[in-house]
Amino acid sequence: MLNLPLSKPALQRTFSLPQLDEVAKILAPQLRGVVLLVGDMGVGKTTLIKAICKAIGVTDEVSSPTFALVNEYRSATAHSIYHFDLYRLENEEEALDFGVDEYLESGNLCLVEWPEKISKFLPELVTVIALTDNLGERKLAFYPNTPATEIS
Repeated sequence: MLNLPLSKPALQRTFSLPQLDEVAKILAPQLRGVVLLVGDMGVGKTTLIKAICKAIGVTDEVSSPTFALVNEYRSATAHSIYHFDLYRLENEEEALDFGVDEYLESGNLCLVEWPEKISKFLPELVTVIALTDNLGERKLAFYPNTPATEIS
C-alpha cells in the first residue's frame, strides 16, 4: 500500500454505508485528474467510486474492472471517466501494454484502485482518498493536490 501524505487531510469524514451518497456528493466537485483510492481489500473503494460516478451524473453501469483493469464511463457532460482496478496487475510492463500512461495523461478523471502497482507512472500531483473500516464504521481522508513523490 502507498504511504499516506504527510500533510493534514483537507477533509476527514466518518460515515456508514447509507451516508455514502452524501459523502460522494461532497467529494465529486473536487475531483480532477488522477485520484488514488487506497485502503485494504473490502474497505469500499469500488463502492465509493460507484457513488462518485452517480454524483457526477454517470448513467452507465459502474462495476469493478478487476479483470479488464480499466472501465470507461461517460459523465452527464460526456467527459470520459476512467476507473482502474489494478489488483490483478502482474507487473509494470502489463500496465504499459494497456496504455496506463496515456489514460493518466489524458486530462480525464482517473479513479485508481491499487495505485501502488503503477506508482512510477503517476503524474506529479495526485489526489488521494484513503479509506479505512473499523467494525463497519468507515473513515475517509481526502488529500487533494498531493505530490506523488510524497506517497510512493
